[in-house]
Amino acid sequence: MTYSKFVRSAAVALVVAFGGYRGTHIVNATEIQPPKATQRTHTVTSPFGDRVDPWFWLRDDERRNPEMIAYLEAENDYMKAVMAPYRALEQALYEEIIARLKQDDASVPQRRNGYWYYSRYETGKQYPIYARRKGSQDAPEQILIDGNVRAQGHNFYQLAGLGVSLDGRWVAIAEDTVGRRQYEIRIKDLTTGAFLPEVLTNVEPDMAWANDNSTLIYIRKDPQTLLGNKVFRHERGTNPDSDALVYEQQDESFYMGVEKSKSDRYLFIASQSTLSSEYRYADANDPKLEFRVVLPRERDHEYQLEDLGDRFIIRTNWKAKNFRIVEAPKATVRDRGTWKDLVSHRDDAFIGGFDAFDHYLSISERSGGLQKIRIQSWDGKKNFLMDAADPAFVMALGNNTEQNTTLVRYVYTSPTTPASTYDYDMATGERRLLKQEPVLGGFDASQYVADFRFATARDGTKIPVTLLYRRGTPLNGTAPVYQYAYGSYGISSEPGFRSAVLSLVDRGFVYVIVHVRGGQEMGRSWYESGKLLNKKNSFTDFVDVTRYLVTEKIADPKRVFGVGGSAGGLLVGAISNIAPSEYKALIAHVPFVDVVTTMLDESIPLTVNEFDEWGNPGKDRAAYDYMLSYSPYDQVSAQNYPAILVTSGLWDSQVQYWEPTKWVAKLRSVKTDRNPLLLRTNMEAGHGGKSGRFERYREVAEEYAFILWQAGISQ
Repeated sequence: MTYSKFVRSAAVALVVAFGGYRGTHIVNATEIQPPKATQRTHTVTSPFGDRVDPWFWLRDDERRNPEMIAYLEAENDYMKAVMAPYRALEQALYEEIIARLKQDDASVPQRRNGYWYYSRYETGKQYPIYARRKGSQDAPEQILIDGNVRAQGHNFYQLAGLGVSLDGRWVAIAEDTVGRRQYEIRIKDLTTGAFLPEVLTNVEPDMAWANDNSTLIYIRKDPQTLLGNKVFRHERGTNPDSDALVYEQQDESFYMGVEKSKSDRYLFIASQSTLSSEYRYADANDPKLEFRVVLPRERDHEYQLEDLGDRFIIRTNWKAKNFRIVEAPKATVRDRGTWKDLVSHRDDAFIGGFDAFDHYLSISERSGGLQKIRIQSWDGKKNFLMDAADPAFVMALGNNTEQNTTLVRYVYTSPTTPASTYDYDMATGERRLLKQEPVLGGFDASQYVADFRFATARDGTKIPVTLLYRRGTPLNGTAPVYQYAYGSYGISSEPGFRSAVLSLVDRGFVYVIVHVRGGQEMGRSWYESGKLLNKKNSFTDFVDVTRYLVTEKIADPKRVFGVGGSAGGLLVGAISNIAPSEYKALIAHVPFVDVVTTMLDESIPLTVNEFDEWGNPGKDRAAYDYMLSYSPYDQVSAQNYPAILVTSGLWDSQVQYWEPTKWVAKLRSVKTDRNPLLLRTNMEAGHGGKSGRFERYREVAEEYAFILWQAGISQ
């Protein structure tokens, strides 16, 4: 089966007709007819009711169905045709965005076991180069991995994991050349530059070397659910088929990770579900690698840990909703009577993480919606919060790989401040700026205004809101607004610097982040009030902030643009149904929109692991009814919708491509307006979109061109 591409002409009609797709395309100056997917009867069954899904046939787990592929390509062609008049604007935006990038930039070097490690880009190249210098930052460079070389011959490339052996000779890398997050691990000899012949396939990107510099532990994935469920040990230079099973995770609600302690004493296996944790540890010098459980898993107990001398430092939510940090002797760690509070629980502060040093503890602490760092010494003489004067900001712990130091590395950024890496001396109080991300193109921070305020939701809850606009932008109800949110999994939307969005802000937009319930900006209760049977709070928070922006004359009521991705795309889909008239246009990136059908199917990656996030509609009637009441795909109705741009990835393992595809097909069938509805499916990528840095910005430029078109801004 062949399918003709669009031809740019004054009036060209392309007619195709086959089993899965039937459509007529009229490409002219006035109208382009969208494709329509054929409807086929299919019933989705469940213990609590059956639903008819006429577009279920668009699902193909193998991604080979020619009818499905033809429909996706027809949608891609339709989008290209609709956006054709705005290609010059898109190109101008792209050039403007990349003109702000320092193309030959490098990261701040990080010291580890006698080497300084860093990554860098070369001008015009898509992927980073990973390198190191021995002994000092002035020593000759040794390239570990050149991502541009590794990416050759692949339409998609991601290096997601990199681990160097203790002796510095061997590097293991985890790569994905499809976008499906089914990684392959390869081992390179850094003395010869040659890769060993063995390849570890269908694995997670995590890996950790034992101290013999020969044994590598890693995680294999279930081939169907793609859940990492088995930890193996690989002996360098041997056939992976002979690798020994170390641990098998039987509970599909848990993720797993492996890592090495900063002290190099231990290898850890971490198991994590939505509501509980379990760590195993083994002596990295023990050839047998016998793993022992630190604290057995129990529901509603989450913890993370580091080892420090004869004790574990543990972040725990046991008797502490917002978490606390304790120290526990390794020998008696399971006896919670031996725990000693280092950072006590507070109702007004959420403990997000920590780094333990020989003499100090650095803590990631969130209060008032913003992330800060607290420093305290083991002797109790120092205990203070590092704050900032900006109205909105992020202060995040960096990659602190050594414990025998008084330096803590952290990153500071705000809507007007590019990411700035600091070393802070916890003993002397000296702060040293190592690097601020360069922003070219004439960027002047003084020309921009950031604000952080609270809007009142319909139930009286105060919702944090971050604003960014160019100085002089009239706040009189005439400014277009780009409004973003995420609000799931307890992931907070950080008010950091984003250079690309300046292309909208410089054209008069107000850039808005809504910190809706479902994240953890305001603590653990903020997350709990935006999940399960409280999930709709995330959606109504977003809508209520839109109305607040209009009332406060920050937003032009006819030019508000709602944006979100993945679980944030669920939010966008939900508001398209419950408040379509509030938005001029919506952009949904890889949106999770077929909530009930997905969560009924335990063969789909992430389903079982996320029952405690969304609910289990196959076993809980209340969950089924509630999820059905907001599922964007199920709630599409015959009404007017705003203009909508939807993105998807054919190889997406997080949100399967058929979810956004079916959603668009259903919207096309029943919506009553003539506003643009566009679907862009990346046929060679997954959840993260295109992999090269320039290619990613081309997609951003296209989306911005769509927004400007809808906002009535032509240049």
